[in-house]
Amino acid sequence: MLLIAMTGAAFSQPKRVLIVHSVGRDFSPWDDYARKIREELRLQSKDPIDIFEVSLSTARFPDGNEDAFVSYLNAVFSERKLDLIMTIGGPAAAFFRNNRQRIFPSVPTLYAAFDPRMSPKISEADAMVPVSVDIFGTLDQGLQLVPEANKVVVVIGNSPIEKLWLEEMHKLYQPLTNRVEITYFNELSLEEILKRVAALPPRTIIVYGQMLVDAAGVVYEGGQAIDRLHEVANAPMFSEQDTFFGRGIVGGRMSDIADISRQTAAVAVRILAGESPGSIKTPPIPAASPRYDWRELKRWKISESQLPPGSRVMFRVPSVWEQYRLEVSAVTAAILLQAGIIGLLLVERRRRHVAQAEASSRRQEVVRLNRVTTASVLSSSIAHELNQPLGAILSNTEAAQVLLTANPPDVAQLGEILSDIVRDEQRASDIISGLRNLLNNRTESDLRTFDLNDTVRGVVKIVSPEITRRGVSLRTILAPEPLPVRCDPIHLQQVLMNLVMNGVDAMDEVVPRNLSIRTALADADGVEVQIVDSGPGIPKDKLASIFNAFVTTKPQGTGLGLPIARTIVESYGGELWAENRSRGAVFSFRLPLNRPTTM
Repeated sequence: MLLIAMTGAAFSQPKRVLIVHSVGRDFSPWDDYARKIREELRLQSKDPIDIFEVSLSTARFPDGNEDAFVSYLNAVFSERKLDLIMTIGGPAAAFFRNNRQRIFPSVPTLYAAFDPRMSPKISEADAMVPVSVDIFGTLDQGLQLVPEANKVVVVIGNSPIEKLWLEEMHKLYQPLTNRVEITYFNELSLEEILKRVAALPPRTIIVYGQMLVDAAGVVYEGGQAIDRLHEVANAPMFSEQDTFFGRGIVGGRMSDIADISRQTAAVAVRILAGESPGSIKTPPIPAASPRYDWRELKRWKISESQLPPGSRVMFRVPSVWEQYRLEVSAVTAAILLQAGIIGLLLVERRRRHVAQAEASSRRQEVVRLNRVTTASVLSSSIAHELNQPLGAILSNTEAAQVLLTANPPDVAQLGEILSDIVRDEQRASDIISGLRNLLNNRTESDLRTFDLNDTVRGVVKIVSPEITRRGVSLRTILAPEPLPVRCDPIHLQQVLMNLVMNGVDAMDEVVPRNLSIRTALADADGVEVQIVDSGPGIPKDKLASIFNAFVTTKPQGTGLGLPIARTIVESYGGELWAENRSRGAVFSFRLPLNRPTTM
């Protein structure tokens, strides 16, 4: 049992409120109710609020000693005047209702965040803010969104309160047993449940009740259980508990904890102001309008057209076009201008050589056609390669906008951000120049010797914001010794960024998302780089052709990034190849080692 006191204002007599938890401060969904009620009390009350909190043990342990808990409360608060007692959840409501005459019978009591079906009848002299939990509606909505489902798995714990809800589920779901096969996982440990939900047959949905205590007696606070379920589940999960929304459930009509807490705090403030609890009548609060998690809809391929009218879709990720419309338009204009200039230059070149001999004319015609083809690849590749610096510019601009709202603004950090924007703009310019230069024959003056490890570090710095935003864990394993290579550093950065972002894109639909970059000496004359992802791997039918132009495994891919990367690597005497592993793909390339010449 936990007792925490949070003191109100120092110079006025606070209103003392005792909050009694059904299980504990950190157990869902009651922890969210209590936290939001505390916030609302302080917002709505004109008087300072002094909140005490205690927790029952009998909700988890049926043999708990209620008499000892009653004695404890009387001993602690015998000399502390309480203005209001508030219970959170059904077990706490039942405890106080059964022991009302032994625990501060004259103190006003408010029963909150409970379903009347799970608690005995409350005295009309007390106030209550009950919640109508739509158990049947949760399963019914899941079957509407996944109409092909013929199996239902119910995940629920084995504590006393969970057993009561299990009985209610059996009763409410009985009419559906002629349509679907319903299995209850209440007599299993969480570890066994995880194994089973990872291997569920097709056309199955999961109904998640709650997991306070599993059949092995292990206690799970907060969202521990549902987080682990979401990691391994191979079927969509549904729950009416708002506290789990955003943690793996698809959504539906759920109890709105924020709204319920707001109404509960309003009733509490009225009681603290002197209003009689029995005169305040609040009907059971129904589930809110349906809400759905866009990420889960995409994961389980549920069309938004299937959602009921009035539904809200949350956590939507904007498309690239929505995020970078102005930037993409500007890049497209630059590409068209660049293509026009290149076309005019090629026409002029052709006119200057018209008078040449027949053999020379034919040879130059072949060169011209080759340049036209390369120019076409160049036009498409600029947009492909510019995504990274433009994305970094946008991210830094948004960060600067946020910093400018501060009072006072962080001038030093703004200066760093502006420096990063200048750097990324220069990088974009370098990419255009570098790709254009790729059309021409490079000379020794275009090349320089540098440490490959430094290039990898630079690329990691550029792509880190995007990798973090997309939930990817990046690990770099660099050779302890320098790896000198001789080539154009801009080209090598382009190769690395292309392979890294391909790996990130490949993991959009998987969890966990792990990416590693490894450098090493391949042999006495070469260095090797490996980019390893944990995605689904390269389809076998495309493994042999993945480096061909216009071959891609991405829905919006151009099929040009890997061919250009291989061209760059091979132009420096290296090689680039791809392989699948047990999970994910490995892209590797090798370059000649450029050791200093000894005399």
